[in-house]
Amino acid sequence: MNKALILSHLRNIPNFPAPGIQFKDVSTLFKDPVCFREILNELVALYKNRGITKVVGIESRGFIMGAALAAELGAGFVMCRKPGKLPGETVKTDYTKEYGTDSIEIHTGAIDCGDTVLIHDDLLATGGSMRAAYDLVQSFHPKATFVNFLIELRMEGLDGRAAFAPGTDITCLLTLTE
Repeated sequence: MNKALILSHLRNIPNFPAPGIQFKDVSTLFKDPVCFREILNELVALYKNRGITKVVGIESRGFIMGAALAAELGAGFVMCRKPGKLPGETVKTDYTKEYGTDSIEIHTGAIDCGDTVLIHDDLLATGGSMRAAYDLVQSFHPKATFVNFLIELRMEGLDGRAAFAPGTDITCLLTLTE
């Protein structure tokens, strides 16, 4: 993987969305076609032989690579969204993030017990939103569940992996420590 390419396209936004937060803006990764393809190829290589049948993308940045990855893997795509955004019956859970609380939902019936699920999002910081998505996915009793992020932030006060039980299959393309 060309880490230098990816890092050169990652943008840092200080004090967003709240003072003291150093927001890692991945939208700049997606606007460059070479960088976008590099990320997608790396994700496909990680998961092409894992039997993935559904990719769950977390709103909203997880939709971008999640949907592209699902198409490349020949899997279905499931949206994990904020409340009120999905029509029809949903299951919901609440979670805490580094600058507040939120909720997410998935359609009932979106995942079957025979599915092998990959949950994708852009960043692992505190792990709150992904843990909530993971718990929602587990409520469907899939055959297997994998967790993926583009970037893991390992900085003071951020230990997102601690939100998951030991042995949870978590992969990240890049780990940032500053």
